[in-house]
Amino acid sequence: MMNRILFFLSFTSLFHFHFGTTLAQSPAASPAAPPSLSTVPLTAAPPTPGTANIIKILEKDGHFTLFVRLLKNTHVGDQEQGELRDSNNGLTLFAPSDSAFSTLTSGTINSLNDLQQTELVQFHFLPTFITTTLFQTVSNPLRTQAGDTAPDQFPLNVTTTGNQVTVSTGVMKASVSGTVYTDGKLAVYQVDSVLLPSKIFGPQAKKAIPAAAANSPTSSSSNDGADAVASGAVSLTTMHGMVVTIGVSVAAASFLL
Repeated sequence: MMNRILFFLSFTSLFHFHFGTTLAQSPAASPAAPPSLSTVPLTAAPPTPGTANIIKILEKDGHFTLFVRLLKNTHVGDQEQGELRDSNNGLTLFAPSDSAFSTLTSGTINSLNDLQQTELVQFHFLPTFITTTLFQTVSNPLRTQAGDTAPDQFPLNVTTTGNQVTVSTGVMKASVSGTVYTDGKLAVYQVDSVLLPSKIFGPQAKKAIPAAAANSPTSSSSNDGADAVASGAVSLTTMHGMVVTIGVSVAAASFLL
């Protein structure tokens, strides 16, 4: 019995001695080295798409020279460009082609004051991005950048019949003849007529114009000035009660400026 106990103790001591020596001689495991920077994939964030330039889109198309001129002269182009950049709602533009302006009575644009020309241009913009498909379900009247949708202000109605989109202002109607540009935030549609708002061209506006002219002491000279612009004669100065004018050569589209 004593021999068995001594044998067991001897075996245990030998076991601990052997494995203790082995562990002491084994080198300690090294910590995992960090990955080299050259092996880490560097994925750059995708660049933010730039905001589409409204005027450049129209200029590139080449059929909107007169409307572009109005956008620049009234500064509405800059205003709407800022709106497009800063808003998440996008914009929709009904852009009248040069041939659309040719259907206007001569002097129509010249007869408007600066505010009215600005409102006229703003009237062609909707403050939201609308696809041709959404025109089928929009709620009329639509609000434009010109303001109020009351019947005698700036109401705009869009209706569809099949693939045909018609825009009505309460004074006239225009047809959408094609898509010029769309990117999910800006939609530009070509229309075959200049959109004439009720506030400026409606019956109430026409009644107000003669009344205002009758009450204005300078109505006669103002009308002469409008006629001079339309005919290409530019007033230079007034001397001793006489207006000195000089005839100038104007382009076919000069009635807009």
